[in-house]
Amino acid sequence: MNALAATNRNFRQAARILGLDSKIEKSLLIPFREIKVECTIPKDDGTLVSYVGFRVQHDNSRGPMKGGIRYHPEVDPDEVNALAQLMTWKTAVVDIPYGGAKGGIGCTPKELSISELERLTRVFTQKIHDLIGVNTDVPAPDMGTNAQTMAWILDEYSKFHGYSPAVVTGKPIDLGGSLGREAATGRGVVYATEALLAEHGKSIKGLTFAIQGFGNVGSWAARLFHERGGKVVAVSDITGAVRNPNGIDIQALIQHKETTGKLADFSGADAMDANDLLTHECDVLVPCALGGVLNRENAGDVRAKFVIEAANHPTDPDADEILSKKGVVILPDIYANAGGVTVSYFEWVQNIQGFMWEEDKVNHELKRYMTKAFHNIKGLCQSHDCNLRMGAFTLGVNRVARATLLRGWEA
Repeated sequence: MNALAATNRNFRQAARILGLDSKIEKSLLIPFREIKVECTIPKDDGTLVSYVGFRVQHDNSRGPMKGGIRYHPEVDPDEVNALAQLMTWKTAVVDIPYGGAKGGIGCTPKELSISELERLTRVFTQKIHDLIGVNTDVPAPDMGTNAQTMAWILDEYSKFHGYSPAVVTGKPIDLGGSLGREAATGRGVVYATEALLAEHGKSIKGLTFAIQGFGNVGSWAARLFHERGGKVVAVSDITGAVRNPNGIDIQALIQHKETTGKLADFSGADAMDANDLLTHECDVLVPCALGGVLNRENAGDVRAKFVIEAANHPTDPDADEILSKKGVVILPDIYANAGGVTVSYFEWVQNIQGFMWEEDKVNHELKRYMTKAFHNIKGLCQSHDCNLRMGAFTLGVNRVARATLLRGWEA
């Protein structure tokens, strides 16, 4: 089942639990706006090349739409739609005043020079500048984009609208980016895990963790689990996988990867088959990479007691059912990885106020939002007798439906 079908299925189940009217259910499912633009640029050798850019703006009932822009050769309109919708529910779950959006350009960033990427970003911004904005739609980095990409968007947008640092988040610190933003998604994953474990009378200290994906989210989550006394026993990414039953020195592994560009040949752990990471013996499994990695083929072999969905849609519905029957507790993506968009909200607030926060304040506020959201999810789980995924979906969908009706939607 692809990401859009799975997201729609979860939404419809939440709508049934909430008893939503069929008309508002349909209204909430259909995106507010879908944008598709041609982006033609001269390459460094003088030849012209064209790319297709997308922006799906899903819902704005609770505030400006919010979501990343990805540069990837397989940017798929269905996936962008699914991720835009997930952002709507995610921002509502953590109760920040945003709706959901997502965008991308179908390109291969590593095949483009820095100047070609800049030209592509500026042309894309020229095509959509009148459809994004501080109070309309606020992009952020995603797969294949970064703080520099956001700086180019900010600069190009500002040519049309005046200096507007709040038009994007995930910017360089020198252009109004927030302290703590780089670590925010991984740190939010850790705060969410602490809240879940506390509910089960446990803490991170002494538990074992297996982490799939060692990019920004996975490396920060691993570092913070390690600092809190957790034992990270296995790590994988596209370059390979390593394990150490006594626990991996995460700081040393990060330095090794920064030096060599890969996990392989790390002296502090043994090599392992990356395909075995998801079924490795551990207390907590943290998928931080691609969607759909837990499926009907491997879910039965998962040995973790808890799955923390740091990636978007890592567990397909078949795996969800299998894991639930096994008694595995799954912390859903629309809550677990919401730390990034929460600190993006803090960045937006700082830009609007023109007053920047210290990093300690950013982290303190992030923990407060993540902890409060968990308790709100648990409250919905108890009142509707459902699991954490449906607790999160009912919380998010209900908030968006209420905002829609309060603004005067006619049933």
